Parts: sequence; C-alpha cells; structure tokens
Amino acid sequence: MAKSSKSIAIVGGGPAGLMAAEQAALAGCAVTVFDAMPSLGRKFLLAGRGGLNLTHSEKAEGFLARYGDAAGPLEPVISLFPPDALRQWALELGEKTFVGTSGRVFPESLKASPLLRAWLRRLGAAGVATRLRHRFVGFGDGGGLRFETPEGAVNVHADAVVLALGGASWPRLGSDGGWVAALADKSVAVAPLIPANCGFDIAWSDIFREKFAGAPLKSIALRFAGRVVRGEAVVTARGIEGGAVYALSASLRDAIAANGAATLIVDTRPDTSVADLARRLSAPRGKQSTSNFLRKAAGLPPVAIALLREAGPLPAGAEELAARIKSLPMELVATRPIERAISTAGGVAWDEIDGTLALKKLPGVFVAGEMLDWEAPTGGYLMQACFATGFLAGRGAAEWARRPKKRVAKPRRAKSAPD
Repeated sequence: MAKSSKSIAIVGGGPAGLMAAEQAALAGCAVTVFDAMPSLGRKFLLAGRGGLNLTHSEKAEGFLARYGDAAGPLEPVISLFPPDALRQWALELGEKTFVGTSGRVFPESLKASPLLRAWLRRLGAAGVATRLRHRFVGFGDGGGLRFETPEGAVNVHADAVVLALGGASWPRLGSDGGWVAALADKSVAVAPLIPANCGFDIAWSDIFREKFAGAPLKSIALRFAGRVVRGEAVVTARGIEGGAVYALSASLRDAIAANGAATLIVDTRPDTSVADLARRLSAPRGKQSTSNFLRKAAGLPPVAIALLREAGPLPAGAEELAARIKSLPMELVATRPIERAISTAGGVAWDEIDGTLALKKLPGVFVAGEMLDWEAPTGGYLMQACFATGFLAGRGAAEWARRPKKRVAKPRRAKSAPD
C-alpha cells in the first residue's frame, strides 16, 4: 500500500508499541516509533530470557477469566487478535510455536531475540522509522508531544499518537511510569500503579536467611483465599518469589494492603496425605537427628525442614507434625518494590477510553499495553494482552489520522452598503 501523508507517532518500543506501529504502517501511514532507550524491545528481551512465553492455549472463557475485573473490556480487544492470530503472526516472521505441557505457548527457539530481529527487519521494510533516546515528558501546546533527548528538548506533532509506555516495573528498561503525571495533567484518570506478579517480604530469622536465601521450593502447593496453586517458588533474602507465588500475588497484595499482612499456606508435600505422613512420622526415630528423620521419613529437603522451624517449635506428635508439613503458614508483610515486579496493575481507567482505545479527553491519542488498567498472571496472558491492545490501537490511530477533518468556516467580511 502506498504511503499517505498521514503521520503516526508511536511512543514506546515494546510489544504493544511495535504491534501498533506495524498495523498503522500496514494501513499506509507514515509511522515513527519513539523510545527512551538506546534500542527497542528491551523488556521483551528480558521476558524471553528464561523462555519466551508468547501466549497460552487455554480456551477463550478460561483465558479471559485470567484478567479478572478487566475481562469485560479486554474481551472484544483480544477477540480481534486472539492467541491463534498471535501464533500465526510469529510463524510469518519465521518462528514456529509449540504448546508446552502446561499449555503455555513458546517459539521453537524459546528465545525473544530471533523474533524481535525478524520483526524489526519487517518494520524497517515497511518504512517504520525509529527515534531512540527520546524520553516522553508530556504534551506541548497544540497537542504536540514533548521529548527529552541528548541533544535537548524536542516537540513532535503527528496526525495521531499511540502511547505504549508500559507500567512501572523494571524502570531501567524504560518502563518507569513517568507518563502518569503527563496524563493527570490532562485530567485523565489513572489508577495508581502497583506491583503485580511480584515477590513478598517475610521476616525470616537471620540464621534462615543466611543459609537458605536462593534455595528453591520445588513441587509445592500454595493456598490462599480459597485458591490452591501448585508449582515452584524461591526463598529470597527478603522473603519469597516465583511462579506459584505470582499466581496468587494479586489477592495476597490486596490482603496486605487491607490488613497489613497475609498468611500464605504452604503444602510442602502435596502428593502425600496427612494420614500417610503421620504414619511415616510415627516410626521409631532411633538415634537419627530430627533433620535426618524428617528427610528420610517425610522426604523433605533441608529448606523445607528449616521452614517448619521458622513457624515455631516443631510439634512433638506425629499427626501435628504432619499437619504442619501440609499446612505451613508464612506471614507475608509487604510486596517487593514495584521496580522488581514482573508487571504492574493500575493504569488508565477504562472509562477514559473508547472502543478503539482512544482517550476521550485527548482526541487522536490512543493507549495500549500495560498503560491500561488490567493485570494478569504470567503464563502468556501478559504478552497476549499487550499484543492485542497494540493491534487495536494501531488500527484505530490509522483510521483516525486518515479520516476527513471537518473544516471550520471562516467568517466572511460583510459587504459595504452602497452609497
């Protein structure tokens, strides 16, 4: 398609911003991506460091439920660019995908870098320009965008704008939440940005912290507020983190905010019943130390045994000890800082945007990705929503830029009356 004279400014070079850029370029607009960092897709590359989880194979109803209160407004967005479309898009870039045993979808390379390189080549071939080291600082007079650059302040005007600046996690990669003040200055309602998919602080004893920081907790089950999640976690010097923890992080975070603390229950042997454990623990101990006895009779690793002690003196009875192994309490006292979270909750309120993700109070300005008020667990749900919102915002921006603008009639000078 031939390029039009209509210009689109994409602010933010992550998955949402780049997808918006691609859709606007396909619509024939002249597109420029502005990013504060020296290169594009830095958080995308970080997300793929342990295996790029693009989306999830879960059926639509269950998939959307992962977005909680935002499932309603996100449903029409994700339906336009669903998981199958994302997988096809990756395939067209030369990256086949596969479904893992947990239902998560990965590129066969398991890496983000090959996909990102192919994507940037395609964007370049489509005429998408980039302006790096451009940090968005607000709106100027006449609706223009203001950026700080190494060469000084820059003002940019475009026919339409897509803001895809991320949340406030991992600010060293560009997502620092600095855009909140710029939108608040325009009276756009923004829910406070808070950690999501985050770790939590626990007041470990000094001995436990020094010996077990970094130790994995494998094949456990976590229980909170009626939900049970099986998986893994990691003990940290300050508390606990990991996939199983992240799955419960929203409810844990909200409970801490409301009550000052939250008690997470850990089942260190989810495949063994209390009765079976009690039977094993009733066997004669002989001259074995407590640790050796628990290791052999209950199959507990050293870190789990130490966690039992962190909860208080070990019960003397086999049934009571078995019950603690199956229901070990951990008191979480705070979330880890937002800059250490995988993602953030909060953002631009859904009432502030229309069905194309355009801001009602700023005509021609669209919002995508984590800037919107939604959160989701890890497992491909985060990436899917970022791609889908970018897809819709890019199309919406192109349509806005190309539509005929209403002309304002100029007042005509009255003719002079004849003498």
